[in-house]
Amino acid sequence: MGRRLIRGLSGVTVFLVTVALLSVRHHGAQETAQYLGLGEGMSENPEQRAKVSPEDVAGGDGSRQKDLQAHPQDEYKTRGGLKLEDIFIAVKTTKRFHQSRMELLLDTWISRAREQTYVFTDEEDEALKRRMGDHVVFSNCSAEHSHLALSCKMAAEFDAFLASSQSWFCHLDDDNYLNPQALLKLLSSYSAAWDVYIGKPSLNRPIRASETLPNNKTKSVRFWFATGGAGFCISRKLASKMVPWASGRNFLSTSELIHLPDDCTMGYIIECKVGGQLLSSSLFHSHLENLQLIPSTQLTQQVTLSYGVFENKLNIIELSGPFSPQEDPSSRFRSLHCHLYPDTSWCLQPGGW
Repeated sequence: MGRRLIRGLSGVTVFLVTVALLSVRHHGAQETAQYLGLGEGMSENPEQRAKVSPEDVAGGDGSRQKDLQAHPQDEYKTRGGLKLEDIFIAVKTTKRFHQSRMELLLDTWISRAREQTYVFTDEEDEALKRRMGDHVVFSNCSAEHSHLALSCKMAAEFDAFLASSQSWFCHLDDDNYLNPQALLKLLSSYSAAWDVYIGKPSLNRPIRASETLPNNKTKSVRFWFATGGAGFCISRKLASKMVPWASGRNFLSTSELIHLPDDCTMGYIIECKVGGQLLSSSLFHSHLENLQLIPSTQLTQQVTLSYGVFENKLNIIELSGPFSPQEDPSSRFRSLHCHLYPDTSWCLQPGGW
């Protein structure tokens, strides 16, 4: 499938070269709120825009971990008829984070979902290619940070999904830990034949923007969007409706209409062009929220977790063992991975915490 994907991307890649010299910085989907200057509007508990399935409710009885330990390690790859292979997982990164961030992800959750995961980056790297093979896509996009350069990578991700046979498109940043079992549980509550756009907003209100119209006119628009820094998923049915605005060069043209980054552009297309709506889920997390507020008993139920700096402090999940904070300091992802998958060879305590 990977070779077919690269061939399918060839047309996109040619056009993406035209934006390769944009002067921007990389990680904006994750930092969209800062980029927009809307930090004061952030909320750890954004208001819910639509009812979320009961499957989306996080419980604290530890049943998920018991279920993990009671089944063979590959049982998590299927749930309710949905298989992990039905999901196209795109990870956006940049060359300067290949070693510090991508090595961590490759050692942890990507090792459990490698065949479904594609890494989109801006510069070739033989070490990364050796580990990911044809599942790493060198997009020729800029490593800088502007809404066009960010949209460049998202366009490559979206077109790669369209060229695949998978039913779901899920976008992640390179500081996200993805729990494949939690993702399967969430998406199995829906059908890829429905219009589904699910993730977590970084604001507690719709964003407002000015849409550029012909003859130098503008129109005020408002819409919800799922922050790329927490990750989001889109069904095949909805993605097919987005094609006129989101495939190939169209994504960059659409981004130019509102002059906002890639995750905002996704929300704009879905709500303002297609007529869809965001399903807000509390199971996705970016570093824009206080991650220490997530109860340790509920960590295994979260779809994504992140790390970074929040309010000038290191922002990581609260987790004990098996690695000490000194051994696993910046993310706690290795400790989390060993809690989820204690059979991992490098875990210090094979039995779990």
